[in-house]
Amino acid sequence: MALPLYDSQPARRVPWVTYLLIAVNVVVFLITPMSNFAAWYGKGSVRECKATHFTYEYGAVPKELTTGDQQPLPTEVVHDCGPSSFRKAPWTAAFTSMFLHSSAMHLLGNLVFLFVVGMGVEDRLGRWRYLLAYLVFGLVAVYGFAWTSPDSTVPLIGASGAIAGVMGAYVILNPRGRVVSWVPPVIFIRLPVWVVLGYWFVLQWLSLGDQKSNVAYTAHIYGFVAGVVFALLARRAGPAHRLAALSRG
Repeated sequence: MALPLYDSQPARRVPWVTYLLIAVNVVVFLITPMSNFAAWYGKGSVRECKATHFTYEYGAVPKELTTGDQQPLPTEVVHDCGPSSFRKAPWTAAFTSMFLHSSAMHLLGNLVFLFVVGMGVEDRLGRWRYLLAYLVFGLVAVYGFAWTSPDSTVPLIGASGAIAGVMGAYVILNPRGRVVSWVPPVIFIRLPVWVVLGYWFVLQWLSLGDQKSNVAYTAHIYGFVAGVVFALLARRAGPAHRLAALSRG
């Protein structure tokens, strides 16, 4: 699979929001028990149990989102790690889950894609609209996944749903763009964005039936489609806003 490295289209402004989102995701990861940096959580099984409790506390549990009620910890979790007395509002977990990652590789994989496509989308939407869109994409992905698996009690974490939305928006806002990609082991190639991201989307769709994977492919699809729809509406509204501005002038 080709790994995107950077967008060949230069940005017209410094992508501060993209940099901020990357920084927030990195800092949050470093202070969670999923990071080896956070030595204060202990080691070995102690850290693993704290990471499990942390994930249930701040992750998006589909059954909690569809019912609005906090669910008890699974029996196997209580058996292995003991109970936990945290209280949570399920809807807030839909936000916090977007900034949690299970491992450094999980984080890195997401941030590479955000770095590549985020700058171009931020450049075209503007900083505040881009930030709002990012959060909306994430919520659509989380709630879409919960709607598809309403009885699941497995927490959903990761920025991939929101980033998938940014990817979908990028395809629409910069359809003739090209992305420099790395094809292991040593090939570097500049590919049209619709090839790279289109292949990624098809791969998510084909992977839906993979019962052994812990990747939330459904959330990726919901996020990507949300990004496409948002970008189509934004692009259609653009000429109207420019015409209104000219008429006022």
